[in-house]
Amino acid sequence: MYSFFKRLLDIMVSFTSLVVLLPVFIPIVFILRISAEGEVFYFQERYGIRNSRFQIWKFATMLKDSMNIGTGSITLQNDTRVTKIGSFLRKTKINELPQIINILKGDISLVGPRPLVEKTFSAYNEEVQSKIYNVKPGLTGIGSIVFRDEESIISAVTDENPHHFYKRVIAPYKGELEMWYQEHNSFFLDLQLIFMTAWVILFPKSELYLKWFKNLPRRKF
Repeated sequence: MYSFFKRLLDIMVSFTSLVVLLPVFIPIVFILRISAEGEVFYFQERYGIRNSRFQIWKFATMLKDSMNIGTGSITLQNDTRVTKIGSFLRKTKINELPQIINILKGDISLVGPRPLVEKTFSAYNEEVQSKIYNVKPGLTGIGSIVFRDEESIISAVTDENPHHFYKRVIAPYKGELEMWYQEHNSFFLDLQLIFMTAWVILFPKSELYLKWFKNLPRRKF
């Protein structure tokens, strides 16, 4: 029953959002088309349900060959690979909105662990790798909320390779958070996480989630 209502919510919200946001999408598409390298959408292979693969949709915010430049799959604060319009789209999270199409297709849900590329997925330990996508990945989730400032966290570390820091510090804690989500998985929790996502976008410094979810794994950094 839970999966039925979750899929129904996904379809209703994503379809309504697509219709409502169309007036926003059109000028963004035009601006992207005439700026930077002329790329509008960015497609990338990500991990999906039960470790299957799918192509995620995003608005293009970085140079075409960004995965082979600089820090690769990890984006830093003020990353030179990010275009000017891309910087705005990333800060406002507008670049993620084309994933509404992925939700309609059933690749992802509104709520779940973020679908990762192979390099960041491999930073998880074997147990997390085998379990994290037993649920469908999502547009947002507890990991996305807690690590909404991930770029600035990694950028603040100057004495360690970003990929090493991600694997040593961020991946273990993010894995614990996603396992917590699976243990407490419910339709009500999904609604709470949707609200909390909107809240932290409006109030980026807020830690309200710590008051709402008091049994979260303790942050180790």
